[in-house]
Amino acid sequence: MPVSEAQKRAMQKYKSKSIKRVPLDMQTSDYESMKKHTENTGESVNGFIKRAIAETMEREKK
Repeated sequence: MPVSEAQKRAMQKYKSKSIKRVPLDMQTSDYESMKKHTENTGESVNGFIKRAIAETMEREKK
């Protein structure tokens, strides 16, 4: 089912208020290693990065 114009506007409004894009540059070889890892674990690259950040922040709490 196609997305209506109202749905598109609602999604854009939500994203503009709630989502912050964070560009990430990395070596192609590092990306390929990460991609292979996520394919083996069934996780998306985006999900892996978010989980890695959350776990690191939790571990480093003082």
